[in-house]
Amino acid sequence: MKVLWIEDHARAGELLAAAAAAASRKRYGIDLVIATSLMDAERKLRLERFDLVVIDLMLPDSTDEDTTVTRVASMGKFRVAIVSASERREEVMRSMISAGVNCAPKAVGKEELALGDFVRRPELFRDFLHSLMPGEPSTAKAG
Repeated sequence: MKVLWIEDHARAGELLAAAAAAASRKRYGIDLVIATSLMDAERKLRLERFDLVVIDLMLPDSTDEDTTVTRVASMGKFRVAIVSASERREEVMRSMISAGVNCAPKAVGKEELALGDFVRRPELFRDFLHSLMPGEPSTAKAG
Protein backbone atom coordinates (compact mmCIF):
# COMPACT_ATOMS: atom_id res chain seq x y z
CA MET A 1 0.00 0.00 0.00
CA LYS A 2 1.42 3.37 -1.01
CA VAL A 3 0.61 6.09 1.54
CA LEU A 4 1.14 9.84 1.49
CA TRP A 5 0.98 11.24 5.01
CA ILE A 6 0.76 15.04 5.18
CA GLU A 7 2.26 15.98 8.55
CA ASP A 8 4.09 19.20 9.40
CA HIS A 9 5.31 18.34 12.90
CA ALA A 10 8.91 17.15 12.59
CA ARG A 11 8.83 14.72 15.53
CA ALA A 12 5.62 13.05 14.33
CA GLY A 13 7.16 12.74 10.86
CA GLU A 14 10.26 11.10 12.33
CA LEU A 15 8.16 8.57 14.24
CA LEU A 16 6.05 7.82 11.17
CA ALA A 17 9.20 7.27 9.09
CA ALA A 18 10.58 4.95 11.77
CA ALA A 19 7.27 3.04 11.91
CA ALA A 20 7.32 2.67 8.12
CA ALA A 21 10.90 1.41 8.22
CA ALA A 22 9.97 -1.13 10.90
CA ALA A 23 6.95 -2.23 8.84
CA SER A 24 9.18 -2.57 5.78
CA ARG A 25 11.57 -4.83 7.69
CA LYS A 26 8.56 -7.04 8.50
CA ARG A 27 7.61 -6.99 4.79
CA TYR A 28 4.17 -5.52 5.46
CA GLY A 29 4.06 -3.82 2.07
CA ILE A 30 3.78 -0.23 3.27
CA ASP A 31 5.46 2.46 1.19
CA LEU A 32 5.16 5.69 3.19
CA VAL A 33 5.91 9.13 1.76
CA ILE A 34 5.75 12.13 4.08
CA ALA A 35 4.82 15.64 2.94
CA THR A 36 5.44 18.53 5.33
CA SER A 37 3.11 21.09 3.74
CA LEU A 38 0.21 21.39 1.33
CA MET A 39 2.51 22.49 -1.48
CA ASP A 40 4.82 19.57 -0.81
CA ALA A 41 1.83 17.19 -0.87
CA GLU A 42 0.56 18.62 -4.15
CA ARG A 43 3.99 18.20 -5.71
CA LYS A 44 4.17 14.56 -4.60
CA LEU A 45 0.62 13.87 -5.76
CA ARG A 46 1.52 15.13 -9.24
CA LEU A 47 4.54 12.80 -9.41
CA GLU A 48 3.30 9.59 -7.78
CA ARG A 49 0.16 7.50 -7.33
CA PHE A 50 -1.07 6.72 -3.84
CA ASP A 51 -3.64 4.34 -2.38
CA LEU A 52 -4.17 6.40 0.76
CA VAL A 53 -3.57 10.05 1.63
CA VAL A 54 -3.61 10.91 5.33
CA ILE A 55 -4.22 14.61 5.96
CA ASP A 56 -3.38 16.76 8.96
CA LEU A 57 -5.81 19.67 8.56
CA MET A 58 -3.59 22.25 10.23
CA LEU A 59 -0.70 22.91 7.85
CA PRO A 60 1.70 25.87 7.80
CA ASP A 61 0.79 26.91 4.24
CA SER A 62 -2.98 26.45 4.45
CA THR A 63 -5.10 28.22 7.02
CA ASP A 64 -8.43 26.97 5.69
CA GLU A 65 -9.10 23.30 6.50
CA ASP A 66 -11.82 22.92 3.85
CA THR A 67 -9.49 24.26 1.16
CA THR A 68 -6.76 21.88 2.30
CA VAL A 69 -8.86 18.77 1.85
CA THR A 70 -10.51 20.02 -1.33
CA ARG A 71 -7.16 20.69 -2.98
CA VAL A 72 -5.77 17.31 -1.97
CA ALA A 73 -8.90 15.29 -2.79
CA SER A 74 -9.13 16.82 -6.27
CA MET A 75 -5.67 15.54 -7.25
CA GLY A 76 -6.42 11.89 -7.89
CA LYS A 77 -8.27 8.70 -7.11
CA PHE A 78 -7.20 7.59 -3.66
CA ARG A 79 -8.69 7.08 -0.23
CA VAL A 80 -8.47 10.15 2.03
CA ALA A 81 -8.22 9.91 5.80
CA ILE A 82 -8.12 12.76 8.28
CA VAL A 83 -5.71 12.44 11.19
CA SER A 84 -5.57 15.83 12.85
CA ALA A 85 -5.72 17.70 16.13
CA SER A 86 -8.21 20.12 14.57
CA GLU A 87 -11.47 20.44 16.45
CA ARG A 88 -13.23 20.52 13.06
CA ARG A 89 -11.92 17.15 11.87
CA GLU A 90 -15.27 15.32 12.14
CA GLU A 91 -17.14 18.17 10.46
CA VAL A 92 -14.64 18.30 7.58
CA MET A 93 -14.79 14.50 7.21
CA ARG A 94 -18.61 14.53 7.03
CA SER A 95 -18.48 17.34 4.47
CA MET A 96 -16.05 15.36 2.30
CA ILE A 97 -18.20 12.24 2.41
CA SER A 98 -21.35 14.20 1.52
CA ALA A 99 -19.42 15.70 -1.44
CA GLY A 100 -18.69 12.19 -2.72
CA VAL A 101 -15.02 12.02 -1.73
CA ASN A 102 -13.60 8.56 -1.02
CA CYS A 103 -12.97 9.39 2.63
CA ALA A 104 -12.49 7.18 5.67
CA PRO A 105 -15.73 7.39 7.71
CA LYS A 106 -13.95 8.30 10.94
CA ALA A 107 -11.61 11.20 11.52
CA VAL A 108 -8.83 10.33 13.94
CA GLY A 109 -7.55 12.71 16.59
CA LYS A 110 -3.80 12.99 16.33
CA GLU A 111 -3.69 12.98 20.12
CA GLU A 112 -5.22 9.47 20.03
CA LEU A 113 -2.30 8.01 18.07
CA ALA A 114 0.52 6.35 19.95
CA LEU A 115 3.16 6.89 17.27
CA GLY A 116 5.87 5.37 19.46
CA ASP A 117 3.84 2.16 19.61
CA PHE A 118 3.78 2.11 15.80
CA VAL A 119 7.59 2.09 15.84
CA ARG A 120 7.87 -0.65 18.48
CA ARG A 121 5.04 -2.73 17.06
CA PRO A 122 4.86 -2.22 13.29
CA GLU A 123 1.85 -4.52 13.02
CA LEU A 124 -0.14 -1.80 14.82
CA PHE A 125 0.94 0.70 12.16
CA ARG A 126 -0.03 -1.72 9.39
CA ASP A 127 -3.39 -2.46 11.01
CA PHE A 128 -4.09 1.24 11.55
CA LEU A 129 -3.43 2.08 7.89
CA HIS A 130 -5.52 -0.87 6.71
CA SER A 131 -8.38 0.23 8.98
CA LEU A 132 -8.55 3.49 7.01
CA MET A 133 -9.06 1.70 3.70
CA PRO A 134 -12.46 0.58 2.33
CA GLY A 135 -13.27 -3.06 2.82
CA GLU A 136 -10.35 -3.59 5.19
CA PRO A 137 -10.88 -5.13 8.62
CA SER A 138 -10.90 -2.55 11.39
CA THR A 139 -8.68 -4.42 13.80
CA ALA A 140 -6.48 -1.49 14.72
CA LYS A 141 -6.62 0.41 17.93
CA ALA A 142 -5.45 4.00 17.51
CA GLY A 143 -3.97 4.44 20.96
